[in-house]
Amino acid sequence: MSEAEPAVIRSASNAQFKALRLLAHDSTAWRKQGRIWLEGDHLCRAALARGVQPESAVYAECCPADQRLPAPRSLVLADPLFAAVSALESPARMAFVIALPAAPALDPQASTVVLDRLQDAGNVGSVLRSAAAFGFRQVVALKGTAALWSPKVLRAGMGAHFGLTLFDAAEADVLDQLAVPLLVTSSHGGEALGRARLPWPCAWVLGHEGQGVSPEMEARADLKVRIEQPGGEESLNVAAAAAICLHASAAARPD
Repeated sequence: MSEAEPAVIRSASNAQFKALRLLAHDSTAWRKQGRIWLEGDHLCRAALARGVQPESAVYAECCPADQRLPAPRSLVLADPLFAAVSALESPARMAFVIALPAAPALDPQASTVVLDRLQDAGNVGSVLRSAAAFGFRQVVALKGTAALWSPKVLRAGMGAHFGLTLFDAAEADVLDQLAVPLLVTSSHGGEALGRARLPWPCAWVLGHEGQGVSPEMEARADLKVRIEQPGGEESLNVAAAAAICLHASAAARPD
C-alpha cells in the first residue's frame, strides 16, 4: 500500500474536519456518509488484522510518526481539532475512516445471534464480543436495536465487528431464511439452561433490556430456556445472559 504525504488541517472551518466531527459524534452520520469512524489504536489494528483497509487514517499532530499505521491517505489534525473530533474522554490520537461494508448474504446454516430491540450500545457491543468469542459468526440486529455501526457500539465491541457478519436494522422476516433452531431466553419459563440439550448450530435470540424477547420471537422459537439464578435475583443484564447462553452452546458443541 503506497502512502502519500499527510494533509494537515488546522482550521475548524475546514469541510473535512466538519465531516469527521459529524461522523464521530452523530449516531446516524455513518449511514448518510457511508463511512465509519474507528478511534484508537486497538480498533484500528483489529480492522487491519481482519483485512479491512481504511479509506484514510486520521492523526492528532502530537502522534509520533513511528506510531502511525499504513493507510492510502492520511490526515493530521491540530491537537485541539482532534480533541474536538474525538468521542473519547481521553482522545486516542489516531483513528481510521473505513467504508461501510456492503450488505452481506445471510448464511442459513450459520450459528447466529439475533438482537431483538436491544437499546443500550454497551450491551450490544458486549454481546458482539461474546458472539465472536464463542464461535457465533453471524449477528442479526432487528429493527429497534441500537445501530451496530454507530460510534458507541463500535467502541463497546472492541474490534469484534470485524470477525462477524453483521445485519443491521433487519426485518424479522429475514429469520425465515435461517435453517437452524431458534432459541429464546426467558426469566419466567422454559427449560433450565443447565439441563437443556442445546443444538449446534443454532440461533440465540436476546431481547430488550426491560421487555425481554418479543412475543413474535417467542412464537418462532424451537426452544425456550431460562437461566437458573439461585442467588434470588429476578433477572440478569442481557449482556451477562448472552455470555452465559453462548458459552453454554459453545461448551455443548460437538467436537
